Amino acid sequence: MALVDMPGYGYAKAPKEQVDLWTKLVFDYLRGRATLKRVYLLIDARHGIKKNDDDVLDLLDKAAVSYQIVLTKTDKIKPPAVEKLLIATAEKTRKHPAAFPGIIATSSEKNAGLDTLRQAIQETVAG
Repeated sequence: MALVDMPGYGYAKAPKEQVDLWTKLVFDYLRGRATLKRVYLLIDARHGIKKNDDDVLDLLDKAAVSYQIVLTKTDKIKPPAVEKLLIATAEKTRKHPAAFPGIIATSSEKNAGLDTLRQAIQETVAG
């Protein structure tokens, strides 16, 4: 198993042209990679799926790359808001053919959801 941490495509303290080059590099890497089992797309729970995330979901759908959403920083919002965000995110991803069902909510500060994420990765690799 190889686990690759790709650079983010959203927030970056760099000129737009540089971010665009990084984005192209990331998606050139992902496209047509037959051994790639799944992309785990990290979404900040404080913001949910934004426009640039939607663009990435569409691109992954077109490239037929399986992906699963991982909400990060869920400790930064109140528990009722986390539940609403999980429902809204699941509803939004239902319309995407390459989206793997099931949203994983995590918090590295509270160590929440990390075992679930590890298990999902193990099951993906084993399957």
